[in-house]
Amino acid sequence: MIKTKNKYINREISWLRFNERVLQESADSKVPLIERLRFLGIFSNNLDEFFKVRYATVKRIFDAGKSGKSVLGGDTAKDLLEEITEIVIQQQSQSLEILKDIEDELEQQDIFILQENELSESQQVFVKDYFIKNVSPRLMTIILDEVTQFPMLKDTAAYLAIKMVMVDDEGKTENKDTQYALIEIAKGIERFVELPHENGNSYIIMLDDLIRYCLRHIFNMFNYESISAHMIKITRDAELDIDNDLSKSFIEKISSSVEHRKISDPVRFVYDKSIGEDTLKFLKEKMAIEDADSVIPGGRYHNKCDYMGFPSLGRNDLLYDKITPLPVVGLNWEGSLLEKIAEKDYLQYTPYHTFAYVLKFLREAALDPRVRTIKLTVYRLANNSQVATALINAAKNGKNVTVQIELQARFDEQANIEYAEQLQAEGVKLIFGVPGLKVHSKICIIEREEQHGIKRYGFISTGNFNESTAKIYTDYTLFTASAPILKELNKVFDFFETTYKIKKFKHLIVSPHYTERKFKKLINQEIENAKAGKEAYIKIKMNSFTSYKMIDKLYEASQAGVKIQLIIRGICCLIPGIQGLSENIEAISIVDKFLEHPRIFIFCNDGDTKMYISSADFMTRNIENRVEVGCPIYDQDIKKELLDTFEIAWSDNVKARVFNEAQDNAYRKNDKPKVRSQFATYDYYLAKTK
Repeated sequence: MIKTKNKYINREISWLRFNERVLQESADSKVPLIERLRFLGIFSNNLDEFFKVRYATVKRIFDAGKSGKSVLGGDTAKDLLEEITEIVIQQQSQSLEILKDIEDELEQQDIFILQENELSESQQVFVKDYFIKNVSPRLMTIILDEVTQFPMLKDTAAYLAIKMVMVDDEGKTENKDTQYALIEIAKGIERFVELPHENGNSYIIMLDDLIRYCLRHIFNMFNYESISAHMIKITRDAELDIDNDLSKSFIEKISSSVEHRKISDPVRFVYDKSIGEDTLKFLKEKMAIEDADSVIPGGRYHNKCDYMGFPSLGRNDLLYDKITPLPVVGLNWEGSLLEKIAEKDYLQYTPYHTFAYVLKFLREAALDPRVRTIKLTVYRLANNSQVATALINAAKNGKNVTVQIELQARFDEQANIEYAEQLQAEGVKLIFGVPGLKVHSKICIIEREEQHGIKRYGFISTGNFNESTAKIYTDYTLFTASAPILKELNKVFDFFETTYKIKKFKHLIVSPHYTERKFKKLINQEIENAKAGKEAYIKIKMNSFTSYKMIDKLYEASQAGVKIQLIIRGICCLIPGIQGLSENIEAISIVDKFLEHPRIFIFCNDGDTKMYISSADFMTRNIENRVEVGCPIYDQDIKKELLDTFEIAWSDNVKARVFNEAQDNAYRKNDKPKVRSQFATYDYYLAKTK
């Protein structure tokens, strides 16, 4: 059993347990085979981001000579760094075993991943030709010696560390000098190379092995006795250090910080465990790898995040069945969307519903002669975003378009800078956030001139306005023409421009000024009702739960007899089911085909249910350091729909894991009929269309 300190689970350890649930999907024989490989890629990509952000933060605390106990939930930074490394080494080892099992099963499906020494003659010819045409021109090969300064390695690339044992000009090998080199495998080159089919079999060679096969071609000017290549990978601290130069624009500051990230301190070094000790020692010395860095022996291949893009090979039988996104009942494609929304609120739940309603809303607003203004927040946009296109279209049609764009959306900074420049060039007014706060809210409002004056329409979402992620992220979007809600939504945009003036809100729950206070008030009402013998419950679904203040409040509610159900996809620092502390709290996590992303908060309120969707999790950053918007649900049909979908998720006994003190990610098991909530939710909405 993993020991818990105080009343909380450490957030970094809880995050690693979440990523373990992703790894469980790659090990699940019931998951289609190629999808299992892709989950392995998601696991690896998650781990990369964890080291860039969370591990790097703990390391900064350690490097500053601080214990960090007050902010790390009772752990010292030194102990936590060691515990993280120990868990990651174990998980990496497990991932290699899973990968080997998947490769064995692929072979049973006549799919073979070949190494460089397993190629047939015809495959060798293909590989040489492919290398010369597609790979060689894009490779960066660096010869290392005592004079050359060791290059700054990128954490967006993987590297083959080359060792050549040299012979002298006379062919003698008595004084075996060693020559080292690095081959950079940059992003953008296909990692999985499909070889020609033979005898009905599919063959793939990893780019790494294709390069290994062609080493003699690369180093043919060197006189060596033997040559070897082993993969290494480095991860750097991804925190943005933003300078205070008043002469620079905010875009320039963020651009400079993103550029500086490329040379920030390393926090993790992963290497092929079969690498020679002399080569490993040489590399660690040259790269100044320190004891506090996480040094992790791995397998033959790194950057396993690339498995997210493993080719389908035309094998639909080895993939999840694609779903057809459903229409929102009552919103047809003919006629005006705004006219429909003027009559009543509508709820879109992607990917079960099509995301196209958001695009239709924006396109209609862009063309409607009576629409005067459009205001929207941007956190993450798709590549070639149709949302951005619609906004530009609106500006070209003379609309007053205002976009609040968050330039500090982690890992999307460069993309958002490019979108900001593009939007600005097309006449869109940009707002670059609030000093000291990230803007994480997902909101849009338009103003339309109608017979009785200006009327507002808008939407509030739990997720990004991104048509690509909407295919795999589950998120709610409320379309509404409610005057009270949209009047307050307009206040949020006013706050972006006049941040010194704090607005008052009666309907919306807005961070950073009101979220903690409002939710505590709602919880207190449940506590009072429970103490008075009334029905009292709280149902919450969100991504992560790390705020100790909110955890303590739910502990208090549990001790008062309030029944609490939590569905938390990721980090959960709360410990459910502890007698005298949290015995009335149950918590599960669902990891499945889609990424669970919505935030919904339901309070019994003595039978007059209060319900909110929000962009905010119960995390300190969401409550205190971001602009977030929670929206009340007043429409009774939508309330029922949200409660129904929550209950479907809560009933999951196929993909639900139970949170407990042991953090063992045990699947929920019971004698009830099997419910796989994501599939059941689609069926729920499909039934509504009939």
